[in-house]
Amino acid sequence: MADFRPELVEDAVRGLGETRAGMREANKRWQAMLRAPGFPGGGRRYTAALGPPEAVVERRIGDLVCSARQWALPLWPGLRFEVLSGPAGAGAPVLNAWLVRAADTPPPVLRTLADLRPWSCVVADLGGAFPPAVPREGSAPNRFRLDFTAPDADGRTHALTADFTWGLLQEVRPLDKPVDTERS
Repeated sequence: MADFRPELVEDAVRGLGETRAGMREANKRWQAMLRAPGFPGGGRRYTAALGPPEAVVERRIGDLVCSARQWALPLWPGLRFEVLSGPAGAGAPVLNAWLVRAADTPPPVLRTLADLRPWSCVVADLGGAFPPAVPREGSAPNRFRLDFTAPDADGRTHALTADFTWGLLQEVRPLDKPVDTERS
């Protein structure tokens, strides 16, 4: 997320009582675990890192019955980190991993372009507020895009693209504006 919003990441690190060095060390440990020969694959790796999920819910995608495991995170109390796996549950390949709105938390009110601030909503919030949003592949793993239209404060409608990292809104730009190649 620091590629898009370094200032928000810095604030979050401080808010969690961490330092940049501590953040780098945590990432180093995570990367080492991912590459360790005995580290579990599929969805089990998230349980190894985050502990048992807070909730496991069945999710249907067409005829496919999936398992959605969710964890609460201190940085985003109204959101859950969700890992969506195929029919075999935690041992199945991960289909998606991102932040989603907690079941007991109402989505933010999104009416105009001004309401779309970085880190203010997740993919489903924006998609639900401005249908029909069109999903697109993101610029890198764990990134996602939605093309949609939304009014500005004066009621003029704009064609827009929203970029998400781990399901959390990072930026909104005009649909025809080229992507910064530094982040692609």
